[in-house]
Amino acid sequence: MWWWCSSTKGRSNLERFLLGVTPKPPSFSLPQEQGKEEIEYFRLGDLWDCYDEHSAYGFGSQVDLNNGETVMQYYVPYLSAIQIHTNKPAANPRNLNEVVESESSECWSDSESEKLLSRSMSNDSSKTWDADSEDSVFDPDGMLLPRDRLGCLDFKYIEREPPYKRVPLTDKVNDLAEKYPGLMTLRSVDMSPASWMAVAWYPIYHIPTCKNEKDLTTAFLTYHTLSSSFQDNVVEGDHSNNRDMEETECCEESSVSKRIPLPPFGLAAYRMQGDLWGNTGFDQDRLVYLQSAADSWLKQLNVDHHDYSFFLNSGL
Repeated sequence: MWWWCSSTKGRSNLERFLLGVTPKPPSFSLPQEQGKEEIEYFRLGDLWDCYDEHSAYGFGSQVDLNNGETVMQYYVPYLSAIQIHTNKPAANPRNLNEVVESESSECWSDSESEKLLSRSMSNDSSKTWDADSEDSVFDPDGMLLPRDRLGCLDFKYIEREPPYKRVPLTDKVNDLAEKYPGLMTLRSVDMSPASWMAVAWYPIYHIPTCKNEKDLTTAFLTYHTLSSSFQDNVVEGDHSNNRDMEETECCEESSVSKRIPLPPFGLAAYRMQGDLWGNTGFDQDRLVYLQSAADSWLKQLNVDHHDYSFFLNSGL
């Protein structure tokens, strides 16, 4: 992805955040067939392990302030949405959707405009299709995917509770896995290219404490693909994070030397009022590109993502 390349020698605030929220589950290989390339995959259970510490203590990202000072901003991750498409239809999709859909009718937006915006996005989503896309969907890199490769929707969860009523990501996944065990057992090779998740990152505190820094209240929504179809960059011998390496000890293979990074292909921001996150032209372009990618993805899959509708109203 072009936006992942840094335009400067040092990391910007946005780059550090994007790199920090990129999960890197351990990589495993399918038995190689003669004449075919090796297929790498990760397990969903290992993916959630990447969020254990963040869910318990928060994720810290260094932020350089405009006055020259530096703070460590901490965020807590929440599962905002997830869709899993497989090649096999759900045994009872109607009952499954009734179980996993969040049914809260409480609206946590600040005004009626968010409600209208949400309805507008839902009603207009079908209008985004053109003659070339009726039988296809664009992947996050802009490539057309035939609709018959999208598979069957096997699991769907859209969070609609206000942030103060939510539980951290790993707690929510563990709860949902009791109703849908595939959240722990499925592999990325089992899921179609239309499988994805969104993680909401809400700020909780920063060290040292600073006042009058509005951009330190910014919340983010990151989108990640879950299918092996998009995972072509395996990190070899990633020892950059000792905690990540410690997590691999609980895996079946204790000598995991490769990891699969899942960088955000889409992004939305809430309460981004200053220039801490877009203080370079490259970062500004990156923000626009990532929000556009998220918007396109949701419209093509005809998803009414509650958090995205709310975040969008605040703009970048």
